[in-house]
Amino acid sequence: MKHFLADFSKLIKFRLTFLVVFSASVTFLIGSQVPKDGVVPGIDWMNWLILIAGGFLVTSAANCFNEVIEVDLDRLMTRTKDRPMPAGHMTTGQGLVSGLVMGLVGTWLLGKLNIETGLLSVFSIFLYAFAYTPLKRKSPIAVFVGAIPGALPPLIGYVAAHGKIDKIAVILFLIQFVWQFPHFWAIAWVLDDDYKKAGFRLLPTTKRDSISAWFVLLSTLILIPVSLLPIWYGFGGYYIAGVSIIAGILFSYYAFVLVVKQDISSARKVMFCSFFYLPLVQVVLFFDFIK
Repeated sequence: MKHFLADFSKLIKFRLTFLVVFSASVTFLIGSQVPKDGVVPGIDWMNWLILIAGGFLVTSAANCFNEVIEVDLDRLMTRTKDRPMPAGHMTTGQGLVSGLVMGLVGTWLLGKLNIETGLLSVFSIFLYAFAYTPLKRKSPIAVFVGAIPGALPPLIGYVAAHGKIDKIAVILFLIQFVWQFPHFWAIAWVLDDDYKKAGFRLLPTTKRDSISAWFVLLSTLILIPVSLLPIWYGFGGYYIAGVSIIAGILFSYYAFVLVVKQDISSARKVMFCSFFYLPLVQVVLFFDFIK
């Protein structure tokens, strides 16, 4: 059982899946506090649990399909060669069936909340598995394409609660969309040697250089005004303003250090900062929203 759980965790990329579900669950809570026809509906905790379960399964399915497609490439990289399929613990057929079952059940659960949520989840799976995944070996534009499904979880969570896409939903999407760039580029910098074994081209110039580092810094600077959009549009207050500015400056500082040093250690600091930035901003926005 221990080995099965370890393999399953690697198959679904548990830590990534957890971050995705966390993002959707927080924006569901935000969407629950937005008035509909002049009335704040409040939090439906059963629907929140359905969202978490459905989101977990849909994200896991997308990761399964990604690993089925990349199984031969995963064998080439140190970081991924111990995943269940390249390690021989699971066949690609078993991985495909697992992805299909989780995708169907997850989409059904999300569709029970509303049809828009179900459709967004299907779109997310296809864009991640069948557009972003093959593009990773073709062009750095893959990061832009991958940022779209990567930013859909807050949109899915919000729409699951509120039932429609509005300016709040779009802003939640934009914050996570812009965040994807320094996040993915920092990871690509750290893992560039491993990625090259599989032919992945994810850094802006496809290599560790000053231009790629400047792209990382520029994306963190763009994130600051984007994260302040909730204040501009009147649904965020002083707390989110303060946190967005302080966290954004810190994020940009680490990116600036990367520009100066252009080393793996600096990129790793940007990467870890990105892990904390997004959940912090989303949680503070929720509490600022309901205060």
